[in-house]
Amino acid sequence: MSAPVQPRPFNPDAARAEMAADPRELAARRQPGMSLEAPFYISPEFFDLDIDAIFAKSWIFVANEAEIPEAGDYVVIDIGRYLVIVARDDDEKVAAYHNVCRHRGARILNDACGSVGRIVCGYHQWTYDMNGSLVFADAQAEDFDKSCFVLRKVQVRSVAGLIFLCISDRTPPDFDEVVATVEPYLAPHRLAEAKVAAQIDLIENGNWKLTMENNRECYHCAGGHPELLESYFPVYGFDLDDIPARLIPARDRYLAAIKDLEDTCDALNLPYAEIEDLDDRPTGFRIMREPLEKAGESFTPDGTAAVKKLMAGFPTARLGRNSMHLQPNFWCHFMADHAITFSAIPIAPDKTLLRTTWLVHPDAVEGVDYDLDELTWAWNATNRQDSTFVERAHRGVLNPAYVPGPYAPSEYQVDAFINWYIQRIREHLAE
Repeated sequence: MSAPVQPRPFNPDAARAEMAADPRELAARRQPGMSLEAPFYISPEFFDLDIDAIFAKSWIFVANEAEIPEAGDYVVIDIGRYLVIVARDDDEKVAAYHNVCRHRGARILNDACGSVGRIVCGYHQWTYDMNGSLVFADAQAEDFDKSCFVLRKVQVRSVAGLIFLCISDRTPPDFDEVVATVEPYLAPHRLAEAKVAAQIDLIENGNWKLTMENNRECYHCAGGHPELLESYFPVYGFDLDDIPARLIPARDRYLAAIKDLEDTCDALNLPYAEIEDLDDRPTGFRIMREPLEKAGESFTPDGTAAVKKLMAGFPTARLGRNSMHLQPNFWCHFMADHAITFSAIPIAPDKTLLRTTWLVHPDAVEGVDYDLDELTWAWNATNRQDSTFVERAHRGVLNPAYVPGPYAPSEYQVDAFINWYIQRIREHLAE
């Protein structure tokens, strides 16, 4: 058994020195199994580093195809100082461009989303078609060549209806392998054919890594998420062979529900096995299908389906939750009746955009096939509760008395996330 970690005495001078430490030194001395030192969470220098090392170099989930169903539809994503347009182009394919005019660099589209026939810069009216070509630039010299000033593209991929982009020209080399692994889990839900029932943006007053750490564990769920635990087995992250006595009844229910779900999935040829590789590769991920409590159909108080029209023509609503995590900013839950996607986008060292999107069958009608409040009930409440926890964590880390603390065994995915993060930071700093 390892020796217990002893808290170090509070020393104001040491706290100031920690804030002034070189990022390379801080990254090199990170202790596995422990949370990060304060500058990682609160320093503007580390915020900029995170944008360059993590968000500019990883495949980042930004939207669902259902958010841009028609040619000309777009969403705008701001990732630190990178401004990106994600659009359905004239060929009805998903495209992404830097939201920067090729004239003098003005931001072109300013609304968060919308639909346009062409992309027009409001400064000098330079106009681009949805494929990025410059089609109008008034009062230019006779030898002006519009073809030299197309919108700069951003690499974009749609994975079973989920849109990812990578700002860097050097994309993670393992993404194709990851896609090949997860797509069979995701594709049966036919997300690209779905429609958006609701989308809620929440600004969390904390660093984006605290948002992700909070998401990667359910250690806090018993005391913090009563709505979620109506349909969530409280064994997430625990070793089922060495579980606290209080959770044994929940474990037994969980194991019985797993057997029922596996039998159903086998009959429908749906994959369900857990695949987890969170910190040993550039694109860390985890995916599996697992049961929900009670009726086992959806995130509702009694576990029954929240939407009458099931997605993708599934013959049963009792398919549990098909869940995926993808480093650094994405998680989702796909049920038979609806799907939920989450993305965390850093805004500032102490602010993170959490965007949650609920998707349903394209023919499902609000008020007839589903009640919006019931559909969003569990995760709307959970997000608000988590936002409070993230804010409290950030306020605590701001205190000079903060020192890194140990992750519990059930928080192994938090440790894996931080291991992954530190490796990306070290690689970037070594370039």
